[in-house]
Amino acid sequence: MDHKTTLTQHINAPAESVWAVVTDIPGSAATLSGIDSIQMLTDGPYGVGTRWKETRTMMGRPETVEMGVAQCEAPVRSRAGSTTVTARQGGAGYTSRFAVVDRDGGTDLTLTFGAELITPSRLGRIMLTVFGPLGMRITRKALAKDMAEIAAKAESL
Repeated sequence: MDHKTTLTQHINAPAESVWAVVTDIPGSAATLSGIDSIQMLTDGPYGVGTRWKETRTMMGRPETVEMGVAQCEAPVRSRAGSTTVTARQGGAGYTSRFAVVDRDGGTDLTLTFGAELITPSRLGRIMLTVFGPLGMRITRKALAKDMAEIAAKAESL
């Protein structure tokens, strides 16, 4: 059983500026108010294999998750770009896919977030059924705030 949500934000900035904000992992704690801290685990430019630990406070508790880039295709000229970030915590796997597309003199940024149980126990399946929708509403609200802050940063570049 998995849960998924998709959000799209139109940003009045070129795709390259939006891409620069999305892929600036070291600077993301300064851009996104929901992130408490970032600890880079790899060196070099953003790309497949880039890894970091991200700490966010969710429901009043700090949570640190190790994340990594599984797919990356930067936008070039009017070609769309996308990147996929994966994470695992406990028995759950998380996937965040950002797509950047030129539209109407700006950029559409679409985020698709998914969560699934990797090693589902009977209790885990019950908990996901009962609390999963609430967790996804909380997550969607946090992601919408992230998208607005990404837009604000990209529009200021």
